[in-house]
Amino acid sequence: MEARNRNDAGTHANDPHASVVTILRAAGCVFAEEEARLLVAAARSPDELAAMADRRAAGFPLEHVIGWAEFCGLRIAVDPGVFVPRRRSEFLARQAIALARPGTVAVDLCCGSGALGAALAAAVRPIELHAADVDPAAVQCARRNVAPYGGRVYEGDLYEPLPAALRGRVGIVIANAPYVPSEAIALMPPEARLHEALVALDGGTDGLDVQRRVAAEAPRWLAEGGHLLVETGERQAPQTADLFARCGLLPRVARSDDWDATVVIGTLRKAQESG
Repeated sequence: MEARNRNDAGTHANDPHASVVTILRAAGCVFAEEEARLLVAAARSPDELAAMADRRAAGFPLEHVIGWAEFCGLRIAVDPGVFVPRRRSEFLARQAIALARPGTVAVDLCCGSGALGAALAAAVRPIELHAADVDPAAVQCARRNVAPYGGRVYEGDLYEPLPAALRGRVGIVIANAPYVPSEAIALMPPEARLHEALVALDGGTDGLDVQRRVAAEAPRWLAEGGHLLVETGERQAPQTADLFARCGLLPRVARSDDWDATVVIGTLRKAQESG
């Protein structure tokens, strides 16, 4: 296929967009026209464009091919293998933005590319942003994305690498922790299951393993009145809300049909409210 694709590119030498559209349509890309425009804009030479078109036709995520994803109006760098921020997660970011205030200490756990933290920091200024991920490739990527906002990114498991001085001071913990049940990974689109790190997708038997750990530790890090926000599946939301409550957080569920997104928000009660 690669040789044929390059021949096609040569046939349309004066119209690179048309050439790429032809290649992408043949590969079954639904949004071939739009993707071709992005590839043409990203390529620095005809050879690079041909190679990028071949990679996309072979099933690599578009964001990995062009090197970035749009998220909340920002251009987020996305390196190969790093979890691609989903549009539905903009709903999670907007819920966090609505709760944050200038000066808020915010933590982005399971940060991946750092898209959520970057969106929060771009919208609410100034903010003290910290982020963490267990995947070294994600950490390197996130550092580039949060650097413009003075954010710091740590490599390690959930809260473990965060500075101890943050305990009891965090106003917002935002976590797009993996919530796909292990058995459902095989049903995911090939772009995700073949080209994104499994640790960013697999949420364990019921999809809630990582969420349980995030919620269990949250009260040690949150300030009074602080919030933990996680994205979850619509069917999983009642279970997520219940585990938040069992960890001492007051839960509520936010749902957007437009974004096809569900977010559970847990608030750490103030001392006078819990007494």
